[in-house]
Amino acid sequence: MNIEKFSSFFRGQAHELLLQAIDLALREDGPDLTSEGIFPAGHRLAARIIAKQETLVAGLPLIPLVMERCPARDGSGDWSWQPLVQEGERVADRTVVATIEADAARLLKAERVILNFIAHLSGIANLTGDYVRQLQGTGSRLLDTRKTLPCLRYPEKYAVLVGGGLNHRKNLADMLMLKDNHIDLAGGIAPAVHMLRARYTPCPPIEVECRTLEEVREAVECRADRIMLDNMEPEGIRQALDIIPNGMETEVSGGVTLENIRSVACASDRGPDFISVGRLTHSAPAADFSMLVQ
Repeated sequence: MNIEKFSSFFRGQAHELLLQAIDLALREDGPDLTSEGIFPAGHRLAARIIAKQETLVAGLPLIPLVMERCPARDGSGDWSWQPLVQEGERVADRTVVATIEADAARLLKAERVILNFIAHLSGIANLTGDYVRQLQGTGSRLLDTRKTLPCLRYPEKYAVLVGGGLNHRKNLADMLMLKDNHIDLAGGIAPAVHMLRARYTPCPPIEVECRTLEEVREAVECRADRIMLDNMEPEGIRQALDIIPNGMETEVSGGVTLENIRSVACASDRGPDFISVGRLTHSAPAADFSMLVQ
């Protein structure tokens, strides 16, 4: 199984937060009294994880992490698993994507946590792939946002990568981003940019969220590293892109759907460098997977 993207993404803080999310998910379920009451310690089961629709597969490397952190009963420490498809592969309906063998109670306790992760991440990858296909040939690149489920930001942003998108910023320290509240409270774009550049040396890249053409002009004059056109109509996007000089990154955000993303990318002869879509993570339908015991 190709897990290079997974391994390179989940390092440092991302890896720590992922393990914490797994631990919390297992704690939420509490002890599996039903399985522990039915199966004696050492009773082993083999199971298959099956895709019940055509789908991208994201999250297979989470299986061993969940199993390792799932409490083991006495004598039930041994377990094994086998991936049968590549991480990020598109598979047909009814494809067996992985097998697991373990103590019955341990396997059944881990079942829902494993399926929840794989179904959710695969769903995000699927929706991301749909948006990416709409942008083919335009030159614009798809970004996610921070509109993620609490405590699941890193897994969700990883799934966006699996689907072919790009990550905007993983946390508030990745890029300095001036939004409407910052700008209004600072007294305008120019004062806000000046405060940031005076505060940080070297100063991280600054992105400015612009709501009007006047704000775009002010952000250009301040030499922002990236200008976001927030909830602008197509004509406003076209005019704004004409104002922004080459070499200054551009991003369109707000109100972007599968139906209109291509027209947004083609709003002017110079398309936006990036288009960010919050629904990639906050509205992606889960893919359908199940675990069947043999």
